[in-house]
Amino acid sequence: MALTLIKEDGTGKSDANSYASVADADAYHEGHLYATAWTGASAGTKAAALVMATRLIDSHFQFGGVKAHATQALQWPREDCPDLDANPADVGQRVVLSDLVPKGVLDATCETARALIIEDRTANPLGEGLKFTGIADLQQSFDKGDRRPVLPHVAQAMLRKFGESTVARSGAVRLVRT
Repeated sequence: MALTLIKEDGTGKSDANSYASVADADAYHEGHLYATAWTGASAGTKAAALVMATRLIDSHFQFGGVKAHATQALQWPREDCPDLDANPADVGQRVVLSDLVPKGVLDATCETARALIIEDRTANPLGEGLKFTGIADLQQSFDKGDRRPVLPHVAQAMLRKFGESTVARSGAVRLVRT
């Protein structure tokens, strides 16, 4: 059965499975210095990468506000999500409009999809479970935490304007003053 990519257009589709279309991602990658993996992929591979990228974004980030529609399939569109880029003079519009998917989310989807085409970022790291080995004078240690994140750092930066990562991080806590 062939994959059908259904882009969320801001209406809260109950069957949406991507924040970006292949055409959106093609346009995004026109201005990308390292787009070769994307431009060389088939349309089917691109669609699958966009769907997987959307799944990963929805599972790795909790966005501000609440879903705009009870029946929508994805986290976006949202109501009452703060817009950090809003003009301070626009007192009534300091939230993302509830009938769209922000450009940053679309761009992060495209960036993550390209990274997924390059490599399987969801695979377990090599040496998982191996903490220390020693052979004569040669010793190696492995740090399971030293691996590429599932979502590329660039995509995470694009998404942080709208929410927080759900991936556990150690050594820091977020301080919220009330």
